[in-house]
Amino acid sequence: MSASEIRFSRVIAAPVGSVWKVLTDLDNAESVLRGVQKIERLDATGYEIGTRWRETRVMFGKSATEEMWVSEIDQKKRTVVKASSNGADYSTVFTLTPAGDGTTLTMQFSAEAANLGTFSKIMMKLLGPLAMKATAKAIQRDLDDIGAAAVKLAG
Repeated sequence: MSASEIRFSRVIAAPVGSVWKVLTDLDNAESVLRGVQKIERLDATGYEIGTRWRETRVMFGKSATEEMWVSEIDQKKRTVVKASSNGADYSTVFTLTPAGDGTTLTMQFSAEAANLGTFSKIMMKLLGPLAMKATAKAIQRDLDDIGAAAVKLAG
């Protein structure tokens, strides 16, 4: 099955450093991101390649917890977060670009199904568009929340 991808950008009225700080602050993610119920660190105290955590969100009216990890960092420019669950691999790429006095934050989410059985393939075909729509809404809300926190931080 081919990868599905969602991409959104927001211009945030805060410098790149402030946006980066909010984006990589796992310890305060629960208070910044309305869609996140809980973050449980599995290792490390900062934000570096290999940092792992469990993130709980409400999706389709139910709590869902996924284990995530940082796979790439280009300081204050780009970071990639990965997850794998139920036969699918997920990748979220955050790119920060200066935009005048502010920052353009782009969030690109992709999902690729691998090793699915026939039933799972049928369910993905039926429910995939609904799941991607819900994911797009969550991404837009996350971008708004990150932006609001970065503007507040920048003062």
